[in-house]
Amino acid sequence: MKVAASARIKVADEVWIATSLLHREHPQGPDFSIEDIVNRASKECIAGVNRPGVYVHAVQHCVANRPPNSARYRMLFETGPGRRRLFRKGDPSHPDRERAKVMPNPQDIPAEYQPLLEWYRQWSDGTASSRQASDPLLALAGSGKDLWSQEHADEYVRRLREGWE
Repeated sequence: MKVAASARIKVADEVWIATSLLHREHPQGPDFSIEDIVNRASKECIAGVNRPGVYVHAVQHCVANRPPNSARYRMLFETGPGRRRLFRKGDPSHPDRERAKVMPNPQDIPAEYQPLLEWYRQWSDGTASSRQASDPLLALAGSGKDLWSQEHADEYVRRLREGWE
């Protein structure tokens, strides 16, 4: 029976599962609204009821780059106001959340969600180049490396000094 087996699931794990499912269903989506996550958790209804704590976990308790407020998980990452995605290795997090839980323990989630754990390990280990391609700011990395080469710097200084005498 799904309800009895999953009634003890932690709210944070429920939020992680909902967000993981969204990522798998929409692989091109870089992030999701808090409302999307709450609605996906509601649709899944893992605990057998829709719990109000899902919202506050998606807003605060699970968010790695926000100061902790009672719970200190690192399951989600705030990409912008009201936007979240799963936390990835290498993402910055608040210092008080260091070494905090980033994914559910296998024994804590129902068997039908177990494949999400391996999917997440692979997704989270995604190469920097794949992240760079999807992030417009990271894609700019190195774009100005030749801007201040010695040749350009000398020309710039020469132009500045024109007409000094």
